[in-house]
Amino acid sequence: MPYRRLPNTDVARLKALKSALVAGTEIPPFKLAFSQHTLQQLRHFFTSFEQMMQQQRSSFSSQTSKSKELNVITRKAKLYISHFYQVLNFAIMRNEIPATARKFYGLRENDSRIPNLNTEKDIVLWGDKLIKGESERISNGGNPITNPTAAVVRVRYEQFLEAIRYQKVLQKSTNYATDKISAMRSEADCIVLSIWNEVEKTFDLLPEEIRREKASKYGVTYVFRPYERETEQTTLFAQTENEEFVNEVDILSESNINDERQKMLNDENAEESQTEEQLQYSIFFTNN
Repeated sequence: MPYRRLPNTDVARLKALKSALVAGTEIPPFKLAFSQHTLQQLRHFFTSFEQMMQQQRSSFSSQTSKSKELNVITRKAKLYISHFYQVLNFAIMRNEIPATARKFYGLRENDSRIPNLNTEKDIVLWGDKLIKGESERISNGGNPITNPTAAVVRVRYEQFLEAIRYQKVLQKSTNYATDKISAMRSEADCIVLSIWNEVEKTFDLLPEEIRREKASKYGVTYVFRPYERETEQTTLFAQTENEEFVNEVDILSESNINDERQKMLNDENAEESQTEEQLQYSIFFTNN
């Protein structure tokens, strides 16, 4: 004999609630298998629960798609900042700019290494120092560095900051919806349990197969054990529908988005390490 299985995911909860709500709308009150009081509770709760599910799905989907765009913007910002500091070193090596100019950018006078840009915080830090340092150096009579200029770097840097801010807004929206859904789960489970208990009690005197068939119209789910006939299982089970909402497991994968972005930054840093070593060697060779 199959056993009744209560929903254990948010999507399953929403599906069970929706099935009961449809039944409560289509079936006359005097024929409905659960009480009007429970129906009112269901109507009051379902709308807010569905809206939170929609918000969670929308925010998480936007966050995922915007993460790819953020990766491209981050790569560009890192490239322009890195190139600016390389050009600064070239200008010092050609004696066009004194080595003391490095202090404007938060660097040591004799340190020709390119700042680490491995994380988003590094990009924010050194991009800000670059823009402020170049402005201060020029105001003290220095010639502007070109190819790239600080103005061009600033454009890429501000695009990066804006993308970061928007990504955080999406993360906050996703986390808010997830927390709200988590707080609503116990109430959803109570409503589903009340409906299913009332429905089964209404059809309690009917034969087993007919009782399950009628109860399934209200969203009650029965699960066959492995040794039970598969043919009966297919006739009693509701067809599994595609999940349109975000699973709890998918929310955990949010950290993977940040991990992939961090891996991209690390890979680029490894690719640029040879260029920086060549630059250091060139500076060292020229000085000798």
